[in-house]
Formats: sequence, C-alpha cells, structure tokens
Amino acid sequence: MAILVTGGAGYIGSHTCVELLENGHDVIVIDNLSNSSLDVLDRIHTLTNKKVTFYKGDLLDRTMLETIFTGHSIESVIHFAGLKAVGESVEQPNRYYYTNLMSTLHLLQVMDKYNVHKLVFSSSATVYGTGNLMPLNEEARLSAVNPYGRTKLMIEEMLADHYRSNQAWRFIVLRYFNPIGAHPSGMIGEDPAGRPNNLMPYVTQVAVGKLPELNIFGDDYSTHDGTGVRDYIHVVDLALGHIQALKKTAEPGYHTYNLGTGQGYSVLDVIHTFEEVNGNPVPYRVQGRRSGDAAVCYADVEKAKKELNWEATRGLQDMCRDAWRWQVQNPNGYQKARSFQSN
Repeated sequence: MAILVTGGAGYIGSHTCVELLENGHDVIVIDNLSNSSLDVLDRIHTLTNKKVTFYKGDLLDRTMLETIFTGHSIESVIHFAGLKAVGESVEQPNRYYYTNLMSTLHLLQVMDKYNVHKLVFSSSATVYGTGNLMPLNEEARLSAVNPYGRTKLMIEEMLADHYRSNQAWRFIVLRYFNPIGAHPSGMIGEDPAGRPNNLMPYVTQVAVGKLPELNIFGDDYSTHDGTGVRDYIHVVDLALGHIQALKKTAEPGYHTYNLGTGQGYSVLDVIHTFEEVNGNPVPYRVQGRRSGDAAVCYADVEKAKKELNWEATRGLQDMCRDAWRWQVQNPNGYQKARSFQSN
C-alpha cells in the first residue's frame, strides 16, 4: 500500500516525502512542477536510497488521477498541491478559487470512487484571520482575509461536509504556521520562483548577495522590538507532523491541529539569530506596515502534542543554520544542479 502525495516535489512536500520513505512507506507523487523541480526527486533518492513513483500532472486532470488510482494500491493521501502566494491570490482570485477548490474536489471524487478515505490536508494558520487572542488554538474564530486563506478555509469546510455525509472518511487538517529552514544535509530546501514572498528565503538571498537588502514592513507594532512576531517552525519538524497525522487516520473522524512551536519570534529576532549563527550580515530597510498584517501570531500546540504525540524540537538557531546551508550549497536553487549536469 502506498501514500499518494500531491504537490510532493514542492518545499514542504519534498521534506515530507523524505520522512515517509525513511519510515518505510511507498510514496507516489503527483506534481505539475509549476513551482518545483524534477531535481528534487533525485535528491530525495540520494538522501534515502529509495525512489518515489512520480507522475507529472495536475489534479485538475481527472483522467490522470484515475490512472494513478487504477494503477496503484493507495492507502492514504497527503494533499499539498495548490496555489499558495497571498499577494498573487489578491491579484488573481478567480485562478486561486478555481485551481485550489476544483483540484480538491476532483481528488475527493476519485478517492471516494476507489474507496480511499484517508486524507491529510495541508491547511494554514491564515484561516484564523485577525483579531483572535494569542496563542491561537484550534477553536479560535475562523475568518481568512485573502483569497488564498479563504480557499484553505473553504477546503476545510468541504472536508467537514464530506465527513458529515460519510463517516468512513478520515480527515486530518494540519494548520501550518510559518515553515522555514531546510533539510540538514543542505540537499533540499525552499526554492521560490522570482523574488521571495516569505521571510527566510528573503533573508538568505540578501545574505548571499542575490538581493541588496531586506524590507521590514513596520517597526511600530506593540511587540518587544516593534516588528511583527510569528511562530516559525522547522520544515523537518513540520514533515514529521505528517507522519504522526497519518497514524491518526487509523481512527475515523475529522480533526484539526496546529503545527507550530508555540513560541513567537519577531522579524528582528530572526535577522539577529541568523547573523549570530552564520556570521553573515543581513542589511535591511524599514518600510511602512502592510495592510492586513497582524502584530503577533503564534500557535497553541497542546492539542497536537496530546493527540498526535508530536511536537517541534528544532529551535530558531537550527532553522537559520539549515536555511543558510541550503542557500550556500544551492545559490541558484535547483537550477544550479540542472546547469551543472548539462556541462
């Protein structure tokens, strides 16, 4: 029996594939490579000495999905695939709603047809919106403030409705906080297309000289240093959370869990820790606040500790060190490997 990983060549998906293989699972990946690289599959093989079965395709292509489910004995699905840039979702809401919602509907339809009812879904802390008390627990008010977050929230509601209609379904919804870092080998990591949207790849690209400086949006929040505070989690800890979530699918039900550290760090905390750990300066410029940004956001992680027997063990220093190792070894991301192999 195999685990189907949608979007498995992406940042979080690739790290999860490594942990799945290391834990003895057979892994099938479907990915359209719109924001990922085939090179990551070779690196997963190098790290684990095991191969994934790969299909280049899109969940909007139901025929492709049917081919996978008829050709393999699939036990469970981990669903990462989808568009994920907040700013882009504001500019292209129709594309985000169509892609993220329809691809999930196709997946659920095909899973139901082939009697596969175990799904771990990659959700996000963006479903909490703003205005909640900290730390955020799973019962906090849900109110996404951008199209990307709303697609995550809508999918959560779709899964809950599917469970209400058929309690053979076993859904685990994982609400991520802020994944950063990379595999400690430096072989796989975050490889954003174009200018990074997230803090850590922006920091590493400034430190390596690809970008001149980091923009900090707001230094007048009610935090210990005026910059925004977030719950950053090492991507390997996040990947291990999926291993525990798969175990939880042995029980029927619909369950939601926060995956974070339970501790908040400011933007300046991240910059200063990165500089201290790696010895590289990160020049920055303070800009005005961005609309919709909260001052503080961090997780209550007690439910995951209790019910999944999972908690993050890697600290901010580990996240900064591993992110920098990935950047130094891969200054142009996976493109470096492609260029090297072609020479």
